[in-house]
Amino acid sequence: MTDVDIDQARYNMIEQQIRTWEVLDTEVLDIIATTPRERFVPREYRNLAFTDVEIPIGNGQTMMEPKLEARILQILKIRPGDRILEIGTGSGYLTACLAQMGNEVVTVELYPELSQHAQQQIAGLGIENVQYRTGDAGKDWSQDGDFDVIVLTGSLPVMQDSFKQRLKTGGRMFAVVGDGLLMEALLITRQSAQEWNTESLFEIHLPPLLNAATPQAFVF
Repeated sequence: MTDVDIDQARYNMIEQQIRTWEVLDTEVLDIIATTPRERFVPREYRNLAFTDVEIPIGNGQTMMEPKLEARILQILKIRPGDRILEIGTGSGYLTACLAQMGNEVVTVELYPELSQHAQQQIAGLGIENVQYRTGDAGKDWSQDGDFDVIVLTGSLPVMQDSFKQRLKTGGRMFAVVGDGLLMEALLITRQSAQEWNTESLFEIHLPPLLNAATPQAFVF
């Protein structure tokens, strides 16, 4: 792509995919418009950077569609002082967007090579408020305390209380739950020490979070 093609493709992505999926928050649209998504896409798929598809990024993982990334940013209503946990760094694009909206991002990735690539791209943008972790966060991530915002970039067969416990009071979490072709996107808000509110948002399919807890089999 030439620079002109990239600018036009990014504009078309915002107007034809993201706005039409009810993402109208001006801050979110500005972040999407100014964060170079093409930098985070493997070179062999660069021509797909602004298309409405999941893009392979290696290790059997994929990059979310742009409209879903934008919708997540809008749903979470991120504030400048927020401390954010991202489970599944992936390409690092969503990480970069989150970091520009909140105060600090802790992002956890199972595959070291994906984490390293994301670090390189994010550092190249001059973003310095991201802490990178490599490890298995499929069931929990307790090493870094509590958070105002949590984003799970892979789906869960069932919602896990361990992630909900990482939210501060007033904190918000985006999660996709289910194990079929259609799953349920949820916004979970912690109301108090022992109370959470769960809002069903929309149906979607998202590849599973690796090593997530599975439902216990029923025994007769």
